[in-house]
Amino acid sequence: MADGGRSYVEHDDRYGGGFSMKKRKGRGPFMGKMYSEGPHKYRNKGGYGPNPRSRLEDDDGDVAMGDAHESSRHRFVPYGRGGKRRDEKPGRDKKNFGGSHREPQQQGRAEYSEDRKSWFKVTIPHGKKYEKSWLLGILQGASSVPFNPVHYHTDHNRAHFFVEDSAAAKALKQLSRTFTDRENFKITILTRPCPPPQNFTKEIKDEELEHFKNCMQKRYDGAHQALDMKAVRSDPDLVANKVDLILNRKCYMTTMLQIIEDNVPELLSLDISNNKLYKLDDLEEITLKAPNLKILNLSQNLLKSDRELDKVKGLKLEELWLDGNPLCDTFRDQTNYISAVRERFPKLLRLDGHELPPPITFDVETPTTLPPCKGSYLASDDIKALVLRFLQQYYACYDSEDRQGLLNVYHDEACCSLSIPSNPGQNPSRSSLGEYFKDSRNIRRLRDPTLRFKLLKHKRLNVVGFLNELPRTQHDLNSFVVDITAHSNTLLCFVVNGIFKEVEGQSSNPVRAFSRVFIAVPGSDGGLLLVNDEQFIRNATTEEIRKAFATPAPTPSSSPVPVLAPVPHDMVQAFIQVSGMNAEWSQKCLEDNGWDFDQAGQIFMKLNAEGKIPDVAFMK
Repeated sequence: MADGGRSYVEHDDRYGGGFSMKKRKGRGPFMGKMYSEGPHKYRNKGGYGPNPRSRLEDDDGDVAMGDAHESSRHRFVPYGRGGKRRDEKPGRDKKNFGGSHREPQQQGRAEYSEDRKSWFKVTIPHGKKYEKSWLLGILQGASSVPFNPVHYHTDHNRAHFFVEDSAAAKALKQLSRTFTDRENFKITILTRPCPPPQNFTKEIKDEELEHFKNCMQKRYDGAHQALDMKAVRSDPDLVANKVDLILNRKCYMTTMLQIIEDNVPELLSLDISNNKLYKLDDLEEITLKAPNLKILNLSQNLLKSDRELDKVKGLKLEELWLDGNPLCDTFRDQTNYISAVRERFPKLLRLDGHELPPPITFDVETPTTLPPCKGSYLASDDIKALVLRFLQQYYACYDSEDRQGLLNVYHDEACCSLSIPSNPGQNPSRSSLGEYFKDSRNIRRLRDPTLRFKLLKHKRLNVVGFLNELPRTQHDLNSFVVDITAHSNTLLCFVVNGIFKEVEGQSSNPVRAFSRVFIAVPGSDGGLLLVNDEQFIRNATTEEIRKAFATPAPTPSSSPVPVLAPVPHDMVQAFIQVSGMNAEWSQKCLEDNGWDFDQAGQIFMKLNAEGKIPDVAFMK
């Protein structure tokens, strides 16, 4: 049977009967009915057969080989030229249709509608690159409806699983592209109704399991730690006990691997040839169940692509058998064949019984895990104190209502630029970072040198004016990672990575991540003056959002005076430049306002406008 319990015979009828007699423009001469006398009689004498899918499997999920088939190196033809199936069995029509007067097409639809009442297939494009536990953990944590993922598997680059709940499927679909992976790519989730997963419609009974174990025990060679499961379906003992063990079904393959893990995890050789295996998804866990396996025989199966070998390439095989599979005929010559196989198994010594040249390898194992991320690098204690003090003051002003106070931080000839990620095929102006798009100077996207120069903000007033137009923000100081990249007596370059959220705008407090490069020179008051400011803004990942603002950072009002002693002096010098008052009156104004720079500035402007500040305050 095919997916959903529909016979491919029924599929053929739907394919043939679904064409209209009405001739359409540009459709060619084949618009008439393909069948003239029932579902298995072709009108064309040329022998155009049914849909190609119908050639692949019979009712048991096995590929119909035909009695005369011996070598899989030649393409088999399961249908005769006369339109009658070779493998058609007596009474098959009665079994499939049960005496119903409905057309096969209608019956197939009825069966499918019954099966799909509650089962949904969930697909994550490019999901193969994610760890199963991470991906399912993210989905289960974010879904508003609890669900149990059934039969998680990968196919090409996609990841799939099934859920037996329409509400859960709907909740998962609503999560599509609402969160990102570790590389900041949005994760897409597709759902569709489907029949019950085929691999779970069949359960192994206890009696069958016992016969299965006895069969494996009989076929195991303890002296060589080898297990021979060749053509296991035709094993005499299994046939005598009416156990139909089809190894290309997940339930049986998974059971075999579990028995291996429980009883012979030290297995060195496994022969599963001549079992009509057309994919190796269900064999993927063998790298965990039998990690010491050195010999694997997959010959005389139905593997069509060498990509299937990727699913077991974690094995350190020394001998592999693949002859008799269709994939062997896809290579131009033997050299390409050996190269493709050895790409997956670099230590292979024998292929299809033939000795291979010794592999050229280095016995240095590539580390599988990256070293843990380190914290900030601040060179020395003096530089650390200087930079942290600067950042605390800078972002206190940057996150305020008015960023004009930053005028004292930038050099007269300072430069500033901002950029956002450039995703090919996506209109950046319509992304969630669209409000930054018009000012983005991403040189990967911009080719016009005139526009590049225009988007570079030059001179102190232009820089601060540009920063003042950006959305209001609140930075999470606890998320900052600071690295000193270069330092000398006359120059300091450092990079700041962290998280912030926007506190106004169209979105509701979106969380962003940023990376900012500052280049500074010494200022006249012993502080820093920025000569270059380059900022990169992107959407925060799901993990970054989860950790953001977990610990509240101190605000200027709750911590008016930083712990470091030089901070008030620097603030006084900055206030002198802004207000024009002398040091004594500037310090008094700051002290009266709890060392809140912005509040002191507002009070100063109000009193100065009212003429209430004496002239002595401006005498230096």
